[in-house]
Amino acid sequence: MRIPRDVFARCWHDVLSKLKPVACRTTPLSVAVPSLQMRVAAAFMAGALAAAVPTAFAHSQGYPSKYDFGATAAEQEIAAVAIAIPADGKGLPPGKGDYSAGKVVYETACAACHGTDLKGVAGLPDMPSGAALRLTGGHGTLASRNPVVTVESYWPYATTLFDYIRRAMPFSAPGSLSNNEVYAVTTYILAESNIIDKKTVIDAETLPKVQMPNRDGFIPDPRPELFK
Repeated sequence: MRIPRDVFARCWHDVLSKLKPVACRTTPLSVAVPSLQMRVAAAFMAGALAAAVPTAFAHSQGYPSKYDFGATAAEQEIAAVAIAIPADGKGLPPGKGDYSAGKVVYETACAACHGTDLKGVAGLPDMPSGAALRLTGGHGTLASRNPVVTVESYWPYATTLFDYIRRAMPFSAPGSLSNNEVYAVTTYILAESNIIDKKTVIDAETLPKVQMPNRDGFIPDPRPELFK
């Protein structure tokens, strides 16, 4: 970056004028000063120059003196990321999936972490593994000494399963599955958990109607939602 000579000269003059009383008190700049004091003055001068020159240069080029965070997001841009699905399924996208299609998606995109038996793969490096990745089983164990927390035993809404898979899975490429693939793999997991029949077709209409085993296992929170 090349700085105009007159801009550089003005900046340097301003820096020296402001630093003279700090670095040398009443001592003229032409008079020698102790080495420690000189080093302090040099440090101040270097820092001030580094800050002052780019600012002066920016002003000389017509750039604004301050910047905002960016342009206002368009509705289309917001819609691309505002895809969370609530418990009642409002906003579920078009599409559908069945057990056989879901099995293919699961074996391709999910089994490497969650296991071919949906009980989690142990020993995965640098990430949760084993029981933490288990999806099925544990029905009725939450109140026991050895609870098994899975989609089957813990999650209260099937719509949450769809929402989580769509936004966060697969681990290596979150958000890469199509709506049909998400519906399909959701169907597969629910069927393998014995929550729905393997002949069930899941879509925006049928998914919210799925009754999860632990639907009534949560206590409502009466506090108001302030950040809807």
